[in-house]
Amino acid sequence: MSKNVRIINIGRQFGSGGRLVAAEIGRILGIPVYDNELITKAAEESGFSKELFAGKDEKRSLFSFSSFFSSGRYSMSDNYLSDNELFKMQGNVIRKLAEESPCIFIGRCSDYILRDRTDCLDVFICAPMEERIKLVCERENLSREDAEDLIIRKDRTRRTYYDYFTLGDWGVASNYDLCVDSSILGIEGTARFIVDFKERLSR
Repeated sequence: MSKNVRIINIGRQFGSGGRLVAAEIGRILGIPVYDNELITKAAEESGFSKELFAGKDEKRSLFSFSSFFSSGRYSMSDNYLSDNELFKMQGNVIRKLAEESPCIFIGRCSDYILRDRTDCLDVFICAPMEERIKLVCERENLSREDAEDLIIRKDRTRRTYYDYFTLGDWGVASNYDLCVDSSILGIEGTARFIVDFKERLSR
């Protein structure tokens, strides 16, 4: 079954090179890639500080007083917003950008937010733990032990965030159109594989 893919949503394990793959896909296709840019756009449109969004990026507080006292509007003092309100704002930005032009979204539950669209390709990028440790050691200048701890912590945070807002299972193959081990073909090879998969869907 063919479909005209305009949007690529990329989920990724920490240290799998997902961001690099997304950037390469964007270069090949000549379309924008949105990652941290979403934080800035959401902040601009809401009137709240970028730092507020950055502090909550793909994170969810396991306990928040705002869940008890929120009135459904932008609530609490001291420039504070609940996780749900921040998620809604960022979701609005994602939907708006998807309407404007073909693009790539990295993380932030974009596959769920755009689930009603028929022009999306949902991809999850993974890699063996040893490969991820190697990449994180080089990128963050960490010891092997610290890199592994960081990977486990980051993956847990992403899973908690995704599973809460989507009621789904982060990284489970059945949630995506395509799951790719980036260590097999490398960053550029993985990007070109995904582009080829996208083009085959349109034939």
